[in-house]
Amino acid sequence: MKTTFKLKTIFLLAAISLLSITGCQKEGPQGPAGLNGQNAEVYYSEWFSPVSWSGTYGDWFFEASAPDLTQDIVEGGVVLAYAWLDGDVFGGTSMRPLPAYAVGANWGFLIHQYGSIVFTTDMIGTPATSTNKFRFIAIPGTVPAAKSGTKGYRSAQELRSMSYKQVCKLYNIPE
Repeated sequence: MKTTFKLKTIFLLAAISLLSITGCQKEGPQGPAGLNGQNAEVYYSEWFSPVSWSGTYGDWFFEASAPDLTQDIVEGGVVLAYAWLDGDVFGGTSMRPLPAYAVGANWGFLIHQYGSIVFTTDMIGTPATSTNKFRFIAIPGTVPAAKSGTKGYRSAQELRSMSYKQVCKLYNIPE
């Protein structure tokens, strides 16, 4: 029994060490103080384009590595995703929050496993690769934000209703 406990402890410490070493590709600036004065990070990806789309007529997707999308963030925080779509009626001046309807198709995202994000569309033809751009922002559940002049937390619904520019400004994320 003690051996099992020791093995679990060693495995847990090794996993935590591995996550802290390889945890993220890009960290945002230091976020505001979290619970009990602790600092919490807001993670965001760079804008990226798919190398290729998988799927078929009306059911396209591509998967991207997202090591910052840990179980804690996915289940206790908020994940926001955005798209800049070639041919959008706004002429490239707007980042669409996902899910969205644009360019004659529905666009969305899902997280089917921690550390990965999948972007989807029901476009009839094959979607563009290099001209469509995607990004995600991962906000841990412990990150506070100013709310009506007092310290408080933004709900997932509040964050999803904010524009891309508002979210970037709130968390000091370069656009």
